[in-house]
Parts: sequence; structure tokens; C-alpha cells
Amino acid sequence: MIVLTGAAGFIGSVVLHKLNLAGYEDIVIVDDFSSVEKKKNWQSKKFIRNIHRDEFFDWFDQHAREVKQVIHLGARTDTTEFDMRIFDRLNLNYSKAIWERCAKYQIPLIYASSAATYGNGEFGYDDNHEVVEKLKPLNPYGISKNEFDKWALKQENQPPFWAGLKFFNVYGPDEYHKGRMASVILHAFYQIRDNGRVRLFRSHRPDFKDGEQLRDFIYVKDISDVILFLLKQQPASGLYNLGTGKARTFLDLARAVFAALDKEPVIEFIDTPEDIRDKYQYFTEANMQKLRVAGFIRPFTSLEEGITDYVQNYLVPGKYFE
Repeated sequence: MIVLTGAAGFIGSVVLHKLNLAGYEDIVIVDDFSSVEKKKNWQSKKFIRNIHRDEFFDWFDQHAREVKQVIHLGARTDTTEFDMRIFDRLNLNYSKAIWERCAKYQIPLIYASSAATYGNGEFGYDDNHEVVEKLKPLNPYGISKNEFDKWALKQENQPPFWAGLKFFNVYGPDEYHKGRMASVILHAFYQIRDNGRVRLFRSHRPDFKDGEQLRDFIYVKDISDVILFLLKQQPASGLYNLGTGKARTFLDLARAVFAALDKEPVIEFIDTPEDIRDKYQYFTEANMQKLRVAGFIRPFTSLEEGITDYVQNYLVPGKYFE
């Protein structure tokens, strides 16, 4: 049996379907399933039981002997939320409780960390354990993820295998519910559909031109492929970056969305909102050497290929990954 937390969310629902496609159906999914707008993410997938996140630990303690793997993707991911108590409860302490049970019952654990842990990137983007204590995330979300990474690395009692995945900028199907936190691709699609143009954030730094801020954008299907690889192969335990290893500009992204819709680009620039301006990352690029050395050698989907698939096969017809 596999336990998958965050299964009603964006990445979790895609991982759930990828597990199904790989022949896994003995899956217990965990989340807050009260959201009507998330229902289409998970209701058509195959699983044996869904459990509310608040009831999960009681169930886990009773059924631990049946669990062969935990994939922990559930988290509060809103980077504009500044109440640290929410992140302490849903990200840090909840993850600690999962780790402690996986260590106690000797169950392999894969969990979601984040590239938000890297902050402004002053210490680079290397998934080196030695740098984790030095990192300075820019928001409470990133802080909560880094605090758990720091805590995990200090634990003497560990699961038999564990991997903390530092997700970079993930995009793809099943993110309709994310609102402001959805990928720029989804927002660009809506803007083009409704207004015929895309608005990007203006640069507020002299070393970056407007639209030339750089991010490592990774397609959610690649994320799920890496999780399946780790589930089966279980290489060395530790933190792993999960991006493409190649930073691209927001202009590249916008042009790819226009191309997927067979339209000429019309791009405007607006000021970055003040509430996130001083916490905005201008460059991210994952060093992917550790995952490659671990044995994951398949090429990642290019930005243009991923956007074309996402726009044409999901956004235009309004479909989910199922």
C-alpha cells in the first residue's frame, strides 16, 4: 500500500494518476477533501480510500504494517501567506509527525521540499546538505520548508530511505484551483483568451531587463516521473533538486504560450505587486547533478514542449490529467 498526501492538489493529483498508469491502485490518499473546486483533480483516479488529513495519524498508527511507501506532498503552498503559525502546523509539524512514523515503522518516505528554500540564491542552487543551515528563504512558506529540511538532516532515527525534493517552478494540468498561486502559464493562457495579451511583471532591478527574469520551469509530468523513479530505485537518501537544470525567461514562457495558441505575441509589463516585490526571485536554476548520478537520466521536457502539451491538451479543452 502507498500513502499519498496532498492527493487533491496540483502535483499530488498528477502523481496519483501517474501511479495508476504504472499499475499502482492500492493507494490511500490524504488531504482536506472539502474543496469542491479540487474534486475533479482526484475523483476519477483509482485509490482504495481517502482520509482527511486531520484523521490520518490515527489511521496510520493502526495500519502502519500495511504501508510500503509514503509520498508526502501535502502542504500549505501560498507564498503570499505570512502567518507563520499556519506553516508551522501544516508544513513543519505535520511533516515531522509523518517522518517520525516512517522512521518508527521503517517505511520509505518521499516528501516535497521547495526551491523557495534557496531565497535569493546567494548560496547557489546546489542540493548540498552542507549549505542548508545557511539558506535564507524569502517568505514563511520557504522558511517552513527549509526548517523541515534542517530538522530532517539532524535526525538519528530515519526512514530506511528518504528523499526531500526541492521543486522549482512547476506547471501543468490540475492547477485550476490554485488562483493567484497558479503557474504563469495558466495566467498567461487566461489573459490571451480573454484580452489577447499577456502582462508580465516589470523588473525592479537594474541587472534584469523587463521579462528577462529567469526561472527553472519544470513540467509536472516530469515531477511525477522522478517520484516513480525514486519509489522504485531508492538511491542514496537525501535532498534532491527537481528542476530542469536550465533557467528560462518569462518572455520565453509568454512567447511559447502564444505559439501554442498560434497567435502573435502581445506582451505588456506591469509593476510587481508591492507585497511580494522584496521577496521575488529573479533567478533560479537547479543543479541536477545529484539526481543524474542517482540514475535518473531521462531528458526533461523542454519549456516549449511542456507548454504546448499543457495548453493544447488541457487548457484549451478544459481537461484534467486523467
